[in-house]
Parts: sequence; C-alpha cells; structure tokens
Amino acid sequence: MNKNSSVNRGTGLLIIEVRNSNPNGDPDAESEPRTVDSDGRGIISPVSYKRKLRDLISDSEGALLQEATKQLGLLQDKKYEILETRGRNRQAIGKMDEESFLNTYWDARVFGNTFLESLTAEEKKKGGKDHFISTGTVQFGVGVSVAPVEIERLTTTNKAGVEENKDRGMAPLGFRVVRHAVYVMPFFVNGTRAARTQCGPDDIELLKFAIPHAYRNTASAIRPFVEIRHAWYAEHKSPLGSCPDSLILDSLQPKKTKGDPSEASISIDDYEIPVNLTEDILARLHSFEDLNLKES
Repeated sequence: MNKNSSVNRGTGLLIIEVRNSNPNGDPDAESEPRTVDSDGRGIISPVSYKRKLRDLISDSEGALLQEATKQLGLLQDKKYEILETRGRNRQAIGKMDEESFLNTYWDARVFGNTFLESLTAEEKKKGGKDHFISTGTVQFGVGVSVAPVEIERLTTTNKAGVEENKDRGMAPLGFRVVRHAVYVMPFFVNGTRAARTQCGPDDIELLKFAIPHAYRNTASAIRPFVEIRHAWYAEHKSPLGSCPDSLILDSLQPKKTKGDPSEASISIDDYEIPVNLTEDILARLHSFEDLNLKES
C-alpha cells in the first residue's frame, strides 16, 4: 500500500438502532439522552461516536488493532497512536515537527486536531506549529433519530452506600434511557484534504474496519444495546467526488412506516430501511458496500 496514494471522496451513512440504552448523555442535563428541543428527536454527537473509535484503536494490544493490522497490512513505517488521550505529554508533543506528529497520530491524520489551542504562548511564538490545528479528512455529522424518542427514567439503588455513614445508596432518576429509536449519522471523507494531513488509504481502511465495532465493543451498563444495523460506504471515482452526497444519503434514509411518524417507535419493524442504491447512482461511484458485511 502506497503511503502517498490518493484518497477518493467517500460518503457514508450509519443506521443505528437503540434499545433501552442511552447512546449519548448530555452532561448539562444530568446525562439525559440528547434530544432536539423543537421536535423531541434524539441526537448522537459526532464527538461521542469518534471517542469510541479512538478508544478501540488506542488499545495497541487490543483485538481490533491487531486484527486490523493482520487483515489490512497496515504500513510499518507509520504509527496508529491516538492524540486525544488522557495523560498525554503535552510538552513532548508540542516539540514534534509536522512529519513526526502526523506520522504518529492516526486521529490527527483522519479527524484533524486543535492541539495548538493547548500550547503555551511561548510555544506558539516559536512558529512552525500549523500542523497542530488542522481540519480533518473525515467529518462525522450529527446522528439524528428518524422519529421522536421516548425516554424512560428510573431510580437506581446501590446495596453498598457511597456516602459516609450510609449503608445503601440511591440515585433518583439516575437511569435514563431511550426505549427504542433508529438514528442516522452521515460521515464524509474529503479526498482533497487528505494530502494536507498525510491521511492515506491505510488510514481510511482502518477507519472503515473500526466503524462496525464502535458500539458493540464499547458497551456499558447504560448503553448495553446500541447497534449499527448498516454502515453504508460509497467511494467516489475521484478525490473531488463523482456524485452529490445528497443523492446517496437521501436514497438510504430510513422511514417510519408503521404507526404515527411523529411518535416514538416500538421496534425495528416500524421502519422501512433501504438496502441498496439505484443503478444510476451506483454507476457514478467507484464502489458501494455495507461495512457491517465485511469479515472481521
């Protein structure tokens, strides 16, 4: 795989089903599942989803990166470390030149970064730090549910108290979940940006490999069932793109066809979910696939 190979534009769409889980809590609202104020539809932030991808890839000894290395033949002269991690050595990173920085951090190559904002005034004055603030090659959009969501709130208890002199604990309405919903989250690969951040085909292939695993391999007590039903990826014929994104995304948009569309769903059977593109759209693309169907 050529490190300097060009990257074609890509248009992706994740179809995410949620059952009795909180896919993205709002820290400003006691971790209430995020919703759109105007119509009650659920939201998953791009930051939340990318965090899960970073967590999987940051585990150098984990099954995902090891399997990806074996299957994809990742370049040996590049590193796939994660910049956005706790406990990073800011001073050491701030001294890195552009080549070393981009060669080391996968998420800086793919998602871009704003590390410059954390540097001291003295470090910024030294110049040559443009690589520490960069728009990424890959952008994820906001995930929005097809229909409004219904939130279940329960009080949880703890047999062992968390406060001094208490032999039991209680969290009033501490369990807040979406009963059922289907979210759609678009993402885009900007091939014209790839050279600037040294994002190569290997980096995009690693992203595509990790996408289906983001939720099922980072599940938690409050998020036991968040499943990517489809992970559509359309590769264009050039870095500039060969088909409008809107044609692809609109063609793959699920619709709530059972019951009132303005009410929350009960199950996946309430939806009509497209499973392919029309021939005229496919003819404008280099390839089209569901990343969920890849062997991994």
